[in-house]
Amino acid sequence: MTDLQISGVKKTYDGKPVLHGIDATIPDGHFVVIVGPSGCGKSTLLRMIAGLEDISAGTIAIGGTVMNDIEPADRGCAMVFQNYALYPHMTVRQNIAYPLRIAKLPKAEQDRRVLEAAKILNLTDYLDRRPAQLSGGQRQRVAMGRAIVREPDVFLFDEPLSNLDALLRVQMRIEIKRLHKRLNATSIFVTHDQVEAMTLADTLIVMNGGRVEQIGPPSDVYRKPASVFVAGFMGAPAMNLLPATVGQDGDVMLDLSGKHVAVAQSALPQGKRVIVGIRPENVVLSAKSGAGLPATVDLVEELGGSRVAYCNFANCEVAVVLPAGEDDIEGSTVWINLPTAALHLYDQLTGLRIETPAAPKLSSLTRDAKVVS
Repeated sequence: MTDLQISGVKKTYDGKPVLHGIDATIPDGHFVVIVGPSGCGKSTLLRMIAGLEDISAGTIAIGGTVMNDIEPADRGCAMVFQNYALYPHMTVRQNIAYPLRIAKLPKAEQDRRVLEAAKILNLTDYLDRRPAQLSGGQRQRVAMGRAIVREPDVFLFDEPLSNLDALLRVQMRIEIKRLHKRLNATSIFVTHDQVEAMTLADTLIVMNGGRVEQIGPPSDVYRKPASVFVAGFMGAPAMNLLPATVGQDGDVMLDLSGKHVAVAQSALPQGKRVIVGIRPENVVLSAKSGAGLPATVDLVEELGGSRVAYCNFANCEVAVVLPAGEDDIEGSTVWINLPTAALHLYDQLTGLRIETPAAPKLSSLTRDAKVVS
């Protein structure tokens, strides 16, 4: 079993903390994606797992063995880098075999592993070519082949698709997923791309500012974001986040240009400031007068199979995902409805999710919703 345990891991550069006590358990055979914005510490954490960065505090254990003082070559990890790191004067065969040659494996064993990896990655016909004769996707496959032949316990991917164009990224994403299913090895993949994260991961680790914001299956992270950061970062377009205040009897009131509109009820104390979140696909938009709050459609993004309308009401912008259509709604007046069952609540001070014990009493935000001047 190759479980990976990260316990209280910290990293400091010149006295400045970069990682603030990371804890995570990665079960054997899982595909875990560490996702977050640039500079959040995700690549640093990956490099610490690989042994390429020292650990300032805490421990990293693979298969029950603490790796803090073990050399990178002896950790049972193989890393695939963003820049491929291929030798231009070597053939594909020689590039894939390079780590085996350094390890002084018998030539017959080298050949067996290289041919097996080439078959898995559809590189058999390219073994005698050099990197300059390959496409970007083929070069990335060679880099993965070099990791596969080491037969590691853990695969580490450091933003390996960042240098590829959009179409190739999708193709390689599918290939990496298939590769994982075939090899069933523990894999840790770092990316800032939320689509890559959602589609590849068994488990997501969302990081921000050197801290873990949330760990869980992609569906849980998307449906129940643990913080305002996760709510805004995971999802395209991002979750709509609107300021609100708790009024009398626990009513959650949106702050809309001097008017307060109740959208849900909670057991929170009066005066508490919160943030109301709702996914763009959960917002209901109507052309029927009075069916919610009036808004103006400022902009529409056409996405082929769907479109996103950006609506302005009471100095707030709300994104709404709509089915594809030919009607031109840009510049028109519409009515916005926020179904209470789809709302999320966050503490404005801490940014953390609020699980309200009281069930919402208001079914939706409509013309009948409570309005207080």
